[in-house]
Amino acid sequence: MPSARAVLCGVLALGVALTAIPAEARFGKRSSDDSSDDKKVHNATAVGEDDDDDDDDDDDSGSSSSGGSSSYSSSADVGAVIDLFALIFTVGTHRAPLAAEIGPDGTVQEQRHAAPLSLRSGLQGGPMSGGAAVDLFLGLEGHRFGVSGMLTGLELPTDDGTAGTDTITLVMAHLTWSFIAEERIRLRGEAGVSTANAPDISFVGLGLAGSVEACVVGPLDVEARLALTPFPHRVVDASAALALHLGALVIRGGYRGLVLDDAGLVDGIVHRDVLGGPYFGLGLTF
Repeated sequence: MPSARAVLCGVLALGVALTAIPAEARFGKRSSDDSSDDKKVHNATAVGEDDDDDDDDDDDSGSSSSGGSSSYSSSADVGAVIDLFALIFTVGTHRAPLAAEIGPDGTVQEQRHAAPLSLRSGLQGGPMSGGAAVDLFLGLEGHRFGVSGMLTGLELPTDDGTAGTDTITLVMAHLTWSFIAEERIRLRGEAGVSTANAPDISFVGLGLAGSVEACVVGPLDVEARLALTPFPHRVVDASAALALHLGALVIRGGYRGLVLDDAGLVDGIVHRDVLGGPYFGLGLTF
């Protein structure tokens, strides 16, 4: 079986190759024939009533008496934030093993990519071919079987030179199966539903994917993923990244190539977008 390094190099090469292809008209969009004053609010004072200076005195005394409680509340908030960060940095699949997980013979229960149950979520994004892409993903996985979902929002400059942008939304919902689930590597296959919402048409199709996560050194992982939608529309989504695990917090950065093809289902003319760019993100893995 090819090493994780070989898989990463292959996916990166695919991403670079995809972005080298010249883009055609916008995916899922019909070809063009030509290729008050602000309201003002005023607080009124009733006739015969003056501003009450006694109220100011009361406010002064009230503020001084509440100073202690405000300081206490601020200290409690700071303490809660510190506790939250301490929790995030001391849990997760890549944390150091707890004493209870070390057996009498010195063996450690498997964690990392062989965790019996893990939850991962994250937000990532970056520039993409003159526009921008943002992903929100969530996955729940046992030792072998799991589910995952991803929502991708694309905002791209119009392809006909007019002002404004085109928005494309991609949604993926997959069942996953891990062929390899060892402490230092997880290789999974995925299948499910893939949808695309373009300016002039929406698609629902078959979604297939494969992904690998492998430890490089210490808390640093390499990640690669290839997702395909063969019909009715066509999508090729390839990405590769490095991920740094700091307890449950994951900081990742990589490169992504994306091909969108509506197969001529909008107006009989094939519209294809070939996109690519770097991405960065944060996530949580428990």
